[in-house]
Amino acid sequence: MSDTFLHGRTALVTGSTSGIGLAIAQALAAAGARVAINGLGSADQVAAAIAAVDAAGNGGAGSASTKHFSADLRDAEAIDAMMAELSAWSGGGVDVLVNNAGIQHAVPLAQMPVQKWNDIIAINLSSAFHAMRLAMPAMAARGFGRVINIASVHGLVASKDKAPYVASKFGIVGLSKVAALEYAAQGSRESGGITVNCICPGWVETPLIEPQIEARMHGGSRDDGVRNLLAEKQPSLRMTLPAEIAALAVFLCRREAHNITGAALPVDGGWTAQ
Repeated sequence: MSDTFLHGRTALVTGSTSGIGLAIAQALAAAGARVAINGLGSADQVAAAIAAVDAAGNGGAGSASTKHFSADLRDAEAIDAMMAELSAWSGGGVDVLVNNAGIQHAVPLAQMPVQKWNDIIAINLSSAFHAMRLAMPAMAARGFGRVINIASVHGLVASKDKAPYVASKFGIVGLSKVAALEYAAQGSRESGGITVNCICPGWVETPLIEPQIEARMHGGSRDDGVRNLLAEKQPSLRMTLPAEIAALAVFLCRREAHNITGAALPVDGGWTAQ
């Protein structure tokens, strides 16, 4: 029998119709939480994501099953409306907030379109701020809450041609530290307390990077392509699976993790150890 320690809890995972976000939503559902998802996609993609999370567990069936919120995370008013609707749906607000939504556009700083800068900062950083400011007071009132912000190795080190992405990820690490300090004394060991942490992945194996792997195979195997892709920065030469990021997120939700807060946890195969 799986450990459904989050039974009775509600979680919101943004950017969760695919990839890392969907893996986290499924893992939280398997741990017993009722999960709300948010993200882009066709009606079929959203339906498939809902079905995947429901199949993982998701705290019940019928009215308690997975709900998709389509809020545009560039719009603060849309986030306000989503959080109000989610509070009504959950009966008091979320216990676990995972800010995973993110976009990127890679060109030199001087060539970065202003609108791309604005969109990346809005989705990767400002949306997390708005969700946190609305969710965390209710967490404090209950004595339990978990905020997990999916940052990046680029929240710890920089790379060329990624100015807004790196700025947003450094920003979310700083935002998380401030929130962690402000809420550190809320709750107790018994209630679980309120914690705020970042997970900082390096290379993660998702369909989006398959073209980059194929371009580096040079007639060899897919494993050769992976090693060639990672050789510059990730010493392990192994990518992380989305389910492995999800497993760390679930661990951070455990009561025993009540004193892990304000951390930026690299999952990067030694990238930032260099």
